[in-house]
Parts: sequence; structure tokens; C-alpha cells
Amino acid sequence: MTTGRSGALLVVGDVVTDVVARHQGPLTVGTDTAAAIRTLPGGAGANVACWAAHTGCADVRLLGRVGADAAAWHERELVAAGVRPRLVVDPTAATGTVICLVDTGAAAERTFLTDSGASLQLEPADWSDALLDGVARLHLSGYLLFTEPSRELAETALAAARARGVPVSLDPASSGFLVRLGVDRFLAFAEKLDVLLPSRDEACLLTGLPDPADAAAKLSRLVPLVVAKTGADGALVARSGSTPVKVPATPAVPRDTTGAGDAFTGAFLAALLAGADPEEAAARGCRAGAEAVRRVGGRPPCRQPVGDGPPCPHPVGDGPPCPQAVDSRPPRPGSAD
Repeated sequence: MTTGRSGALLVVGDVVTDVVARHQGPLTVGTDTAAAIRTLPGGAGANVACWAAHTGCADVRLLGRVGADAAAWHERELVAAGVRPRLVVDPTAATGTVICLVDTGAAAERTFLTDSGASLQLEPADWSDALLDGVARLHLSGYLLFTEPSRELAETALAAARARGVPVSLDPASSGFLVRLGVDRFLAFAEKLDVLLPSRDEACLLTGLPDPADAAAKLSRLVPLVVAKTGADGALVARSGSTPVKVPATPAVPRDTTGAGDAFTGAFLAALLAGADPEEAAARGCRAGAEAVRRVGGRPPCRQPVGDGPPCPHPVGDGPPCPQAVDSRPPRPGSAD
């Protein structure tokens, strides 16, 4: 156990609308495939912030960019989850949308179709160094690196945090986008980080090594602390080139693996802020990941009331609609929200 850093967690990243379609077996090309479909708030950055609040971080802040079409809905959802949002409303782009295709087989694996929309239009003009006032940790969504404006914003935020001595973490976000960005470009950015949180596939891609433990150890010679998320195998914690410590997974029967890595990251960062060492923080991350895969969508249940009503228990699995439906459902086409 180490001494915690007093202060807030600031997350900079994507806020999107998730359309989750849970289907059984392969998609039937050229005709209908039956599915259970729900529209939910999402985005890797927003999910991390919500899970950090859910797992005990008292002051979580989020900088993101959305379209006018869904700005009010996303702000309400974030506030209900215990997050203090600063959402920049894009004057032209719509809110990003991700279609999550979830196979309801044993592994509940998912495939994403992504329209980033406004989420990756964050730019340096959206940043203010005052956002770091009272902040003890900065977390950047890796998706920021995949467009020029948001990459410049990430570089600006990273430089400002380093000038203040605020540790910075990043989750690479997507092996597919990493290939398009280029491993060398990513690593040039990563060498200025304090914590890197790749998935197993991302760690192996970034190093060219087939074994995730070897990959985590190699990455930790570039970034002082690397925590590789290995799904049902738990996590690997590597520090400064040392042999990684294996942290076992928390057993769970998955319904939807969307957001499991975000849940891990949010809980991990909340634990670090509370004073946990990296191994204990990773164990808490594994517990949050197990909680996440039991739910549909990438967010935890709301912990704060919406308006003057009771706490908003968004449905688990195929549970009943949220009783605060007036505040929790997405805006209808053409609505003011």
C-alpha cells in the first residue's frame, strides 16, 4: 500500500452513443438476423470516468466533445454516474456513434462499427490549463491519437500535466486503429507517459512479441508502469523492465464484454488515487471488469439520483427499463436534446 494522491481524476476522451445488438451465432448475410438492440451512452473515455466514480473516486472530471443532437442526454447520464462533465458541443458534427455487435455465445465477444463524429474533433482550443487545477491524475483515451486535431489536444494536455508534475496514463484503445496510426508514432507519444494500459493484443502489436508477459516487460522499459489487460487471464503488472506480476481475473459469466477494459482502467485509476499499489489496483480493476461483463453496455449502474428521484438503476442484462426513463433514454430524432 502506498500513500494516495489527494485530488481529482481528469479524463480526456471520447463520448459516444452505443447501439448494442446482441445476436446469437453468425450474422446471416443478405437477410435478417434476430437481435436484442439497445441504445446506451458510451465512449472509452466516458466509460473510464464513470467506472472510476463507481469504484470510489470522489472527484472525476471529463473533457469530451459531442454534437448538439445528444449533448444534454450525455451530460445527464454522466452526472447521474457521478462524473463532472465538460462537454464541448461541436457546431457541425453529430455525436459519435458505435454499433456494437455482441455474439451471445459463451465468450460474448464483440465487434465495433465506429463513426467517431464529434468525439475525435477535440482540439487544442478546447483545452485550458485550468482544467488541471486540483487534479492528481490525468488519463487520456487512446482514441485521441487517431485524428490530427485530437492528437494535438492530447499532446497539449500531456505537456501541461508534465509541467505540473501530474502523472499521465493512457489506454491504447484499439489495435485496428493502432495499425493505421503506426506503432512507431504511438510509441513516440507513449514514452512521455507514466502509465500504459494496453490489452493483450495491443501489447503484442506494439512490441511484435507473441507472449503478453514479454510484451508488457518490454513496454515497461519505455513507460515506467505497464498494466496489460488479459481478459479471462486477469492482468499483468510490469515495472521498469521487471518480470510482470500476474493478477488473476475475477470469475464471471459474460453477457457483453463491451467496456470491460474501460471498467478495469477506471477502477485501477481510482484505486491508485486511493493509495493502492499497482498490483492491488489491478485486482480491483479485474473485479470491475467482471462486474462490467455481466451487464449490457459499457457503463456501471448509476450511483446518483437523476433530478429529485431515486438512484437510477439502469438495467442489468435484459432487466426492466430505468424508472427515470424521462432522463435516461436517448433523444428522439428531431428532439431538442
